[in-house]
Amino acid sequence: MFSLEEGKFLVKIARRSIEKFFERNKIEVEVIDKFSKKRGVFVTIHTYPNYELRGCIGFPYPEYPIYEAVQRAAVEAAFNDPRFPPLKKEELNNVVFEVSILTEPKLIEVKNPKEYLERIEAGKDGIVIEYGFYKALFLPQVWEVLPEKEEFLSNLCLKAGLMPDCWLSEKVKMYKFRVQAFEEIKPKGEVREVKI
Repeated sequence: MFSLEEGKFLVKIARRSIEKFFERNKIEVEVIDKFSKKRGVFVTIHTYPNYELRGCIGFPYPEYPIYEAVQRAAVEAAFNDPRFPPLKKEELNNVVFEVSILTEPKLIEVKNPKEYLERIEAGKDGIVIEYGFYKALFLPQVWEVLPEKEEFLSNLCLKAGLMPDCWLSEKVKMYKFRVQAFEEIKPKGEVREVKI
């Protein structure tokens, strides 16, 4: 678990990474010993004040130290999310950053795919779905807009490029994880922990 002060610092890292990218047009990883443990990380960017999604990319598994994962994910979310055009410098004062630190996704073992509905806790679990080469992830924050389990899983299937009922296939693998998340309340302003 991270303290609020640590969460504030991680959000600052995300914003600073984008500011540096605009200055130098490349990722410059800043080493921060305090956050050297490897963890899965996602960075989400929302417009302010209407909080529409503007980018969200990350690393589900612990590939990088936290400090590096936050910096890389922030740049990817800002400039390489295929759903959105690259962030422009003039937008930086009109977006807020959210950093999610993930537990390592664990396989949900079931005998029948319908058991997923019992094994998943709505509002708490993030989910990764895999079917062959297809893969998609929803952070737990997505439950706010998709509160019903079947709707949540159907939309996750669609995100992976599959039919909405793919989660009922015995060939599907599903993993769950939890997050601790911190978000800016307003651009360059206060940071709070997200209640999940």
